[in-house]
Amino acid sequence: MDDLIEFSEILKTKDELREYIGEPSALAKGKVIEHLDEHCLDFISKSPFLMLATSDNNGKTDVSPRGDKRGFVKVLNEKQLLIPERPGNKRIDSLMNLLENASISLIFVIPGLGETLRIKGTATIIKDREWMERLIENQHIPKLAIAVEVEKCFIHCAKAMIRSNIWKESTWLNKESLPKAAKILRDHAQQLNVSEARIESSLQEGYQKRLY
Repeated sequence: MDDLIEFSEILKTKDELREYIGEPSALAKGKVIEHLDEHCLDFISKSPFLMLATSDNNGKTDVSPRGDKRGFVKVLNEKQLLIPERPGNKRIDSLMNLLENASISLIFVIPGLGETLRIKGTATIIKDREWMERLIENQHIPKLAIAVEVEKCFIHCAKAMIRSNIWKESTWLNKESLPKAAKILRDHAQQLNVSEARIESSLQEGYQKRLY
């Protein structure tokens, strides 16, 4: 492995960073609210996908995707929402982090829309049967859910989406050019001596039979 590059011009303080970048506009400062209003509820009801960020007590971070049918996140009131925990690979990195550090950040995405909804708050892991039954999908009740108490909400502008052309199908790679998960997993876990074909078969079986 190559030696790590040492950078010579590093920003180390908040004051130094602010002086270099400048101040945000009045709109950027004033757009943050502390509850879920009708706009947030509408956005969440139309979002089938979110990114969930957590960190442990040592500040080691993790970002994990969550997705389901539009509106899969259940809003309870203007300060609380529930995210169902669907079956995954059982690493549960996010859940483990939340047991150490309850802080959580979410980015809700709506396909075709450049703007995203960002929410920050604190989270708990729940298994209350009455709430799990309200998160049922395809006749499957989740074992757990992440309950989020909302502290901050705001709309994030579309610049990143515009620059990336993420919603323009004409910019997408053809399927033959896409990274192949089975090949990556085989190489990353080569100590297990599992073939690419076996991994691909396991992945496809999970996608077809273990989504819920």
